Amino acid sequence: MARYTEMTPDELAHERSIVADEYEEILARGLSLDMARGKPSAKQLDLSTPLLTELASASDCFSEDGTDCRNYGVIDGIPEAKRLMASLLDDKPETVIVFGNSSLTVMYDTIQRCMTYGCLGSTPWGTLDTVKFLCPVPGYDRHFAILEQFGIEMIPIPLLETGPDMDEVERIVADDASVKGIWCVPQYSNPSGITYADETVRRLAQMPCAASDFRIFWDNAYCVHDLYADPAMQDRVLDIGIACTEFETSDRYFKFASTSKITFPGAGIAAMAASRANIEETKKLVSTQMIGSDKLNQLRHARFLPDEAAIAQHMQKHADIIRPKFELVEQMLEEGLDDAHIATWTKPHGGYFISFDGLPNTAKRTVELARNAGVKLTGSGATWPYGNDPYDANIRIAPTMPPIEELAEALEVFVCCAKLAALEALER
Repeated sequence: MARYTEMTPDELAHERSIVADEYEEILARGLSLDMARGKPSAKQLDLSTPLLTELASASDCFSEDGTDCRNYGVIDGIPEAKRLMASLLDDKPETVIVFGNSSLTVMYDTIQRCMTYGCLGSTPWGTLDTVKFLCPVPGYDRHFAILEQFGIEMIPIPLLETGPDMDEVERIVADDASVKGIWCVPQYSNPSGITYADETVRRLAQMPCAASDFRIFWDNAYCVHDLYADPAMQDRVLDIGIACTEFETSDRYFKFASTSKITFPGAGIAAMAASRANIEETKKLVSTQMIGSDKLNQLRHARFLPDEAAIAQHMQKHADIIRPKFELVEQMLEEGLDDAHIATWTKPHGGYFISFDGLPNTAKRTVELARNAGVKLTGSGATWPYGNDPYDANIRIAPTMPPIEELAEALEVFVCCAKLAALEALER
């Protein structure tokens, strides 16, 4: 088959007729499939069922330091939970606060504190005329939604294979004091799956910033989510805390992680790590918001995942479930779209997503065609601030939740819709 972009008008019309017939056949199936969000599958959730019985009696409910986890107190987390989350955050337990089940909530509250109280004595962001954030794209829609709710202006930054375009980042932050932060998903980024290069991390840590209260929001959501057991196929990111310490900018970062895609989303534990000064300020501010998070849940998790070896073993079980799904996506996209030369997609070593770029002005139509055929995808534009992809090209593929048989059926639909949308665009 010739490349679509090289076809004559007659050849395009003939090919569109063939693909349209395929689409009509798919419509007749009456499908109802969901590939919209990066949720773990039921088989993955089953892996953590033993966690529910870790505390079987009153005597099981005491932390190693004697804390009765059934009662009030311990605002920053019990010791074993702080160690667990420190291992995910590449940090020390003493500079970790363990919160509730959602890292997104912790990130939201951290933005709220910056807006209301400022950072370590700086002017509260909410009193300023303009507050801006750098947003690597494609990126995580819920990060963007937080900023939009607070009225923070978002500046898209191209996400390269090495991380954010640092030439652009450095240019902007050096001259504009209203730019207060940047979102980063540094390892197996959502949705591209790329991992930041060491040089990128060091440049983030050392770059001159016009705003003395500039903050890096380091959402290391996929820090242990490798797809492959072979170390050569595993990405690792340089820790932003280590880099900032090296360049004497240790107050510049907030790090976040959770067990949401390790154990139970909505019933895990989340944490933040930062400099000692940032942690002390955070503890002081949250002490009026709460008396402590769910210590019983912290204790269950710490006993279920007592050390890094246990985490690695548990995550390998996750990988064994989802790796065939990622490999199926790659196989079906290659078989269905390679010859047409109408799209590119990432091939990550971990994480939960694949980033797909079709021809310009085709993403909305592809998603629409898929929805009409009974396959729900992440909305086009979701990977850009304000839901506005200026190229109308990017689609986030989330293969983890459907059973592999349903995933194969959904991908068949997706390939057909991507081809039909491309042919329609080329005929215009």
